[in-house]
Amino acid sequence: MEERIRAAWQGRISGCLLGKPLEMLSMREGFDSLQKYLQDANSLPLRDYVNYIENPNIRGVALNCCKNRISKAEIDDDITYTVLALMMLEQYGLDLTTDDVARSWINMLPAGATFTAEREAYIKILENMNFSYQFGGERDFDLNIASDNKFNDWIGAQIRIDMYGWTLPGKPEIAAQLARTDAKLSHRGCAVECSAFIAALAAAIPSTDGRKKAVEEALKLIDQDSSAFDAVQIGIKNSNRNINEILKKYKSMSPVHSLNNLAVVVWAFLSFSESFDQAVGEAVAAGWDTDCNGATVGGLVGLADCNVPEKWHLPWNGKVNTSIAGLGELRLEDLIQRTITITEKLNN
Repeated sequence: MEERIRAAWQGRISGCLLGKPLEMLSMREGFDSLQKYLQDANSLPLRDYVNYIENPNIRGVALNCCKNRISKAEIDDDITYTVLALMMLEQYGLDLTTDDVARSWINMLPAGATFTAEREAYIKILENMNFSYQFGGERDFDLNIASDNKFNDWIGAQIRIDMYGWTLPGKPEIAAQLARTDAKLSHRGCAVECSAFIAALAAAIPSTDGRKKAVEEALKLIDQDSSAFDAVQIGIKNSNRNINEILKKYKSMSPVHSLNNLAVVVWAFLSFSESFDQAVGEAVAAGWDTDCNGATVGGLVGLADCNVPEKWHLPWNGKVNTSIAGLGELRLEDLIQRTITITEKLNN
């Protein structure tokens, strides 16, 4: 168990750091500009952290995620929500409710650390809750208003739920339900089902024979009439092919939508089973939400392989930073041991 959880953490954080410098470039300028940057930076094929060359879309902490500039895992919501999910499982276990998720956000996440659907949901909760709700009091408003926002089919929920799968190996149905409990605070429809699929896949990996079977098991647990189901099938259909058909299929979609990014995750996870470098590198080089997809694929491949090459995790020295209020810098070893402890507790 320890090897698997260690590799999941290492893979998720490393994949996130790989994609972080490219996120704004990919979103603002698209696939062709991303490919040109990688070519000019001598980073194609993408098999290591990105070489930096000057670009107005790469700034702030993203600069510290480029090759030879990394000393720690910088703050990123893909990691913040993974740690927060761990904390919620430690506090609530399998009894976690959507109200618990809401209270955890209000009590532990600065508003400025939330984005798109999460920020919209956060604001609506603040506007409607009474004072006691924050501290466990009764809710006197309809929590569904939080997910009534214009970003509720975007990728936000999909990046929050890996931990539910990591800690429930062989129990994908329970992992999927926990993911839905979390996701529906801010999202609806296909985005909730995308989240359920990722959590179920993470839970299925340790108990199935091969990646494709794990994907098939997870697919059974989401709504077959959902566009999330279709996105997974598109990822499967195009595995071991180039990314072009997926790019074409979702060409007009927001780069931070749940569906196009889910298709990329499935495609990369299935296509590059021989190499962590290839899987995360190609997931990020495909564009759209680069840090999210790098993180998700990295965590899934870590679970599947129980190993992440040292060149990925040594540069950040086991130092993990989040936006969670009051935590300060965390140590990877502590996160691994806490994840093992809650996994044992949930499965006894």
